[in-house]
Amino acid sequence: MQNQTKGIIYAVITAIFWGVLAVALKVAVMEVDSVTIVWFRFSLAFTPLLVWHIIKRPEGLRILYRPPLLLVIATLALAYNYIGFMWGIEYTTPSGAQLFIQMGPILLTLAGVLFFREKITRKQMLGFLLALIGLLLFYNQQIGALTGGENIYMKGVLLTLSGAFAWAVYGALQKKLVARYSTFTLNMFLFGLPTILYIPLADFSQLSDLSPAMWLIMAFLGINTLVAYTTLSLSLKYLEAGKVSIIIIMNPLITFIIMGILTEMNVSWIDGENFTLLSVVGAVIVIAGAILVVRKKRKTIPPVVASSESA
Repeated sequence: MQNQTKGIIYAVITAIFWGVLAVALKVAVMEVDSVTIVWFRFSLAFTPLLVWHIIKRPEGLRILYRPPLLLVIATLALAYNYIGFMWGIEYTTPSGAQLFIQMGPILLTLAGVLFFREKITRKQMLGFLLALIGLLLFYNQQIGALTGGENIYMKGVLLTLSGAFAWAVYGALQKKLVARYSTFTLNMFLFGLPTILYIPLADFSQLSDLSPAMWLIMAFLGINTLVAYTTLSLSLKYLEAGKVSIIIIMNPLITFIIMGILTEMNVSWIDGENFTLLSVVGAVIVIAGAILVVRKKRKTIPPVVASSESA
């Protein structure tokens, strides 16, 4: 198999996992609070990385007790990104949260222009404009389709956008850190510190009464974090980061398709979504704008961060 094909396959896997993630989170939050879900995801992703380092690369464990300051800040930003996205899922819809979280890669590109002196092209400027227009159109149509709870939806949108901003901070700092440390070692710390920080806030009693089906969903959420970031790293090993970004940023379409099917089936275990023609058009405009923003030449793309939680 050629390297480019491998990279495409790994990037598609990442996009699929992140596309399904929003739906699974919406189901899980019906029985488990957001903070406990985030703690569970971080802890389940951190544990195998810790074991791997103990067995295969014990020297990498030094980062746990002597982390660079930038890594600590990046970790705090990622920790908030997860909870911001989780709150967005809770107060809005899977499709809505997936769309608004795409502001993360867009803001990361803006950070590259402001802080790393990267040049911005006319296509990228057009992408920024399209993304903003699409978000406003999508938001207005979703609000128009609601019969109530507009303030709650607005709260969810703002929390999701704050999570996207936090991810952009993480991505900008990760861009510097990856030049000095391996991705697996960075991820070990990035998942480990939030596991500790969220312990006092998590409600572990909720985990004791879960059904087998819900336990499977919770396990999937933790495995999703580990697999998606691993396949992301592997895709960037075999494929240009610009192409990886474009593939991964399509993950809201996967969420839209899944939610459209579930809404049409009228299932009882998740609330359906109110899709209007204009809201779908707005979503497509956002994705098109985001693609224009992140599409750069290979040398100007961050090597490990291609999309937000995505997380």
